[in-house]
Amino acid sequence: MKLEQLIMFQSVAELGSLSKASTRLNKTQPAISQSIKQLETTLRVTLFNRSAYRLTLTDEGKVLYQQTLRVLDEANSLRNIASNIASGNETSITLTTEATYNLKGIVPLLATVQKQFPDTQFILKQEYLTGALEALLQQNATFCLSPLTPDLLQNSQIDRHMLNSGQLVNVASPQLIARHPGLYASTELINEYQIVVQDSGRGSLNKSWGVQDGQRCWYVSDFATKKMLIESGMGWGKLPGHHIEKSIENGKLVKLQLSDIENTITFDYYIIKNKKQYLGPVAQALWEQFKTYTFNTLVQ
Repeated sequence: MKLEQLIMFQSVAELGSLSKASTRLNKTQPAISQSIKQLETTLRVTLFNRSAYRLTLTDEGKVLYQQTLRVLDEANSLRNIASNIASGNETSITLTTEATYNLKGIVPLLATVQKQFPDTQFILKQEYLTGALEALLQQNATFCLSPLTPDLLQNSQIDRHMLNSGQLVNVASPQLIARHPGLYASTELINEYQIVVQDSGRGSLNKSWGVQDGQRCWYVSDFATKKMLIESGMGWGKLPGHHIEKSIENGKLVKLQLSDIENTITFDYYIIKNKKQYLGPVAQALWEQFKTYTFNTLVQ
């Protein structure tokens, strides 16, 4: 069975005529007829009813026609991917993002690049705290999108471009706050549980950022779980601003105003690349689009 036979089968099935298929494919009618007979012999089924003037598919032919369309579509995709590779375009691009970032802001940019390079696979991975940058520095990602600490801003191994800003906000449920009338300081919450997202990298090893000594904690692996526990009154903690807008509006969460800690933290987010890692044509195009893309200054 050859692809050319399947192409001829498709044309005759759609046009119902050897002569019309001959015109479409620029092949002689005998060549097309012979090719289809060979295909029927190989498959051991009759594909067409030949008793009428117009060729029509048999029941078996209808089933195999649908499968033929899928095979030819896969063959076409294979040709496109091969052409993409031959042109020097990467087969895949990996972008790791620190999970506090609101991805909604970059969807139009990603959609543009996807249309430009439809045969390059784009992999988007969410990491927590230092995990996104760690993946980049270990060359397990093409780019990362993350805040940077002052020392990392001086890291000579990376190139960066600032995109916009976002916030982490201290929140709790009304039922937790009701347990502490006149709540004023974080020290009053030391016997409550602070809900903390674990680092997916190793940069915070043996460190506890934003956790007071003696504080009881729940450790979770994602913000969805953290938000659910806080809304349930199981504890308190910081959540990305864009995650809590509706919960603040409907009263499931309340912003904390504690006098002894920073209740709202604003981060600057950067698109970052590793200077040691070569960028192919697709990655370079994505980098340039990130550098020229217009973002809102603050994304909650």
